[in-house]
Amino acid sequence: MASIVGRPKKDGSCTYQVKWRESGDWQIERFGDEPSATTFKNLVEAHGNRWPYGWVRGEGFVEEEAIPGDVPFEVWATRYIDRLTGIEERTREDYHRDLRIHFALLRHTTLQGRTSPATIGNLTQDDVTDWVRAEEAGEPDPGAEGKWVRRPADPKSIANRHGLLYCIVQAAIDTTPQLRTTNCCKGTKLPRTDDHTVEEMTFLEREEYQRIAAEIADPGARALADWLIGTGMRWGEATALRVQDLKLNADRPTASVQRAWKKAKKGAPGGAFYLGPPKTKRARRLIALSPVQVALAREQVTGRAPEDFVFRAAMGGEWRHSNFYNRKWKPAVEEAVKKGLPKRPRIHDLRHTHVAWLIGANVPLPAIQLRLGHESIQTTVDRYGHLVRALDDDITAAVEAAMTAPTAAAAGGLRRVV
Repeated sequence: MASIVGRPKKDGSCTYQVKWRESGDWQIERFGDEPSATTFKNLVEAHGNRWPYGWVRGEGFVEEEAIPGDVPFEVWATRYIDRLTGIEERTREDYHRDLRIHFALLRHTTLQGRTSPATIGNLTQDDVTDWVRAEEAGEPDPGAEGKWVRRPADPKSIANRHGLLYCIVQAAIDTTPQLRTTNCCKGTKLPRTDDHTVEEMTFLEREEYQRIAAEIADPGARALADWLIGTGMRWGEATALRVQDLKLNADRPTASVQRAWKKAKKGAPGGAFYLGPPKTKRARRLIALSPVQVALAREQVTGRAPEDFVFRAAMGGEWRHSNFYNRKWKPAVEEAVKKGLPKRPRIHDLRHTHVAWLIGANVPLPAIQLRLGHESIQTTVDRYGHLVRALDDDITAAVEAAMTAPTAAAAGGLRRVV
């Protein structure tokens, strides 16, 4: 609560101070008459014991010069997201959720320290930096120690949301007439996205995977796990594979990735998942199969129609990630851990392990990129480049050869460069 304190002057007049605490610090504003002080006190309390929006200390309400055509940020961002083309409705829904929850933290702060709601025209680079810091810090629950009103966002999530924010602001520059001339998201220093990447991945040795596989009693579930680690396919791709996608009798047997399971928009008819295109354009690909994978696939598709799924749950339907994880994968991992397995891999770690095995066999990263269906080689390098150690001997040998001069007999006595 704010309070009013009268301060008598030598001439017999009186000034009035409005005092309140904001974020633990005392805030004070002075007035020459009590009615003005009372009005301001009520404004402070109406704003949750904060400085009223638009109020500059010692000056009162000062309006900024209006930006022609300016609109609240939420209005512009909603318009932008609604008009995006080439995205799935689930993605559009995710963008709207980010707008409601995360972009609601955006505020505009003037050089005088006055804050106001964000508009598409008033956002500055400092405002974006303040938003990144708020995302990174989260908001602790003041009424419960160790709880959060809003948890700190991880670096990758912040980077993804910042990318969306960049596009929203850029659209205001590209529109006619322009609502902005510069993009306030340029030059933002974001948290490093690679700080936890290695820790989040779990790579299995062959013997470690076999210890988990031995605990999967369901033959169909075991076959799916073997396929995932043997092909590096994403879960949604492998479980969407149809019999007609396999070429098992060709000189070079392959599996064709043409579709993947997608999470449907909330409330959409037909269930929580649907079949759609793979994650990216490059995710449409042919995956070469080894003799072991060919034999595994033949066991699964014998007697099946072309449109049937290759991998099926016990009742004959398609696999769902939650069912496989909770009923097959997690119990097998827990049992293996009880028997000494030092890791707790996720299902997606089978894909990571597949890559680690390929790198260990000196398969080049561009070939791995094509097999995994990564849109960019940079994605492959960023995620798995730290595993490329098998070429260390070749690299050091090349450096040694370059730093060593020809023999004395061939080069007239030239010596080794040191």
